[in-house]
Amino acid sequence: MTPGAPGSHASPEEDVASPGGSSAGLPSLPAAAVRETVAALVRRHGAEHAEAIARGVRQVAERWWGEDGDAAAFAAFCERHYLADPAARDAAFARLESALEQVDGHLHEIRRDLRGPLDTDTGPLGPLDLLLGDVDLSANVEPDLYRTKVAFLALLNFPVHGLEERHRLGPGWSRAEWARSCLMDRFALRVPADVVKETTRALNAADVYVSAYDVPMDRVLAADGRRPFPPGLKLLSHWGLRDALRGYYAGGTEGLEKQRIIQRIMERIVRQEVPRAALADPALLWCPETNEVRAADGSAVRGDRSAREPDTRYAHLLGVFRAVRAVDPYAPTAPTFMRRRFDLGRQMQEKEVEALLVSFLEAPELDRLAAGIAGRLGRPLEPFDVWYTGFQPRAGLDEASLDRAAAERFPSARAFGERLSDVLERLGFAPDRSRWLAERIVVDPARGSGHASGAQRRGDRSHLRTRVPAGGMNFQGFNVAMHELGHNAEQVFSLEGIDHWALNGVPNTAFTEAFAFTFQERDLDVLELAGHGAETARRHAALHALWKTAEIAGVSLLDMRIWNWLYAHPDATPAATREAVLAAAREVWNRYFARRFGVGDADLLAIYSHIIHSALYLPDYAIGEIVAFQIASRLRGGSFGPEVERMTRLGRITPDAWMRAAVGGPISAKPILDAAREALEAGA
Repeated sequence: MTPGAPGSHASPEEDVASPGGSSAGLPSLPAAAVRETVAALVRRHGAEHAEAIARGVRQVAERWWGEDGDAAAFAAFCERHYLADPAARDAAFARLESALEQVDGHLHEIRRDLRGPLDTDTGPLGPLDLLLGDVDLSANVEPDLYRTKVAFLALLNFPVHGLEERHRLGPGWSRAEWARSCLMDRFALRVPADVVKETTRALNAADVYVSAYDVPMDRVLAADGRRPFPPGLKLLSHWGLRDALRGYYAGGTEGLEKQRIIQRIMERIVRQEVPRAALADPALLWCPETNEVRAADGSAVRGDRSAREPDTRYAHLLGVFRAVRAVDPYAPTAPTFMRRRFDLGRQMQEKEVEALLVSFLEAPELDRLAAGIAGRLGRPLEPFDVWYTGFQPRAGLDEASLDRAAAERFPSARAFGERLSDVLERLGFAPDRSRWLAERIVVDPARGSGHASGAQRRGDRSHLRTRVPAGGMNFQGFNVAMHELGHNAEQVFSLEGIDHWALNGVPNTAFTEAFAFTFQERDLDVLELAGHGAETARRHAALHALWKTAEIAGVSLLDMRIWNWLYAHPDATPAATREAVLAAAREVWNRYFARRFGVGDADLLAIYSHIIHSALYLPDYAIGEIVAFQIASRLRGGSFGPEVERMTRLGRITPDAWMRAAVGGPISAKPILDAAREALEAGA
């Protein structure tokens, strides 16, 4: 479940009940019990405690189920455990914070071990690996905290703050007050263990599906029957396909042909038109343009062997939706997953995020940039040009040379790990801090595209996962490793360097993505392949930031539209969901991209695997791009390492408070748009 805080508090005069009435596992205390308990505590401790008592008692009542006891047991608990003495409250908070660090941290390590074969390339997956991957002992922590009434003691004595409260009160809080507020996020929702476990199972199943969706490119045919891709090449959807497409901009006419084939593959995937046998049978060839499956001798394959795969992609999306929707009855102040993702998780409202994204997509600078890119390419834009990379420093460098440079330095994931301190020094960290960071990061070969798994207690280590082919690390794997290294650096500093464990992390996922993007953009510096003069590079970086942020903003809006559609159609079939996703993708494309590309009804934005297995995660990428650009100015020159450390140690306060402390202003599209406009006017 997504942690967070209720946005409002009901008055003691209202009944505490579930949206559909009282039932086992939902609040059921009568209002009179709440009023009487508040009155008894105020008589005992004095009127100066009235407001805190009323709020604390109410917070307990909102989460008190029938299994916790009757009204008398509720009153007795509150009377016994309300801490009127500030010193007693401070001691209780310190003990709770310390205990939860150990519980969360060690259970995270167990979970990492159980999921090891799913996340890292340790050989073929066995049926036991899949079953163990569904084991989530942490799902029992919150129920146990309530069963033992630890959670109720916390709720009785410390407020659960809503987003509006944090914006209003946060500027005046001490670090300790911020820590208390953040720690109480975990008690905002009370969700039964079986509901949490089902969410874990659904997310794992979707993750396994997308992590195994490799396209055997060496068996892909062009329309004329040629096999344009090299032997042994497999590309994971969507990451591998997209990144290979980006690399082919340096490939001339042959590269353009490959880009068009990859676009067609992506379209077949999102439409679920890929013949099932095309991926599963190594003896068959597949032509994405005609969607024909052929035997090695060129003869057509018909019947069941040519039938398209079922709507598995969308069945997994529905599985995730239904699992997280089951949390809704236990979140009366955030009764949909979107509310929990935005208000509680991101600490940003959905309408606020949408307005931010639209401000990019409607910017006139995009019209000028699109025309400029078409001029650079010498042809009209095609839908796959949403991933144009011509303003990146590596533009003009062919994929083969980049692969060689990466493989020479890092022939394996282990080699990347052994040279991690050198990589960090090249990024701008002092030698001692580079060694300190490297000692706290473990590098593993990824089974999927790669990810970062941070520690959750001080003393553990963060894990960096990236995919490394048998022949050595290629540039794609290295680029992913640099992205994940940004996550790891943030994870280490914001845990090991934080003043309160409850503040560990950053305001939301977008902020850790911002550091990941910042590290990733310096990949050629590490490989000693950087080109362009400083001023040209700065202008190109602004144009690249505008183009890629617009692309991911479009995908993010699509993700948001999909989830709103799912809530409006909770009983949809996989086939209906497929058609709705495609329709939404075309609607976003037609509104924000078609006039710039001269092509309508493209559904390519739906290719992102995150849509299937990451449950409304994509807006974090778009917000992260915006934040990354804003913090980039603070990370230039010799200040990179110290500034990364300073910012990440601010902790998990609200996005607005974090940004003002980090860069002196709120999250805004303006810096990218201003820099891009300046670059366009300079003829970059």
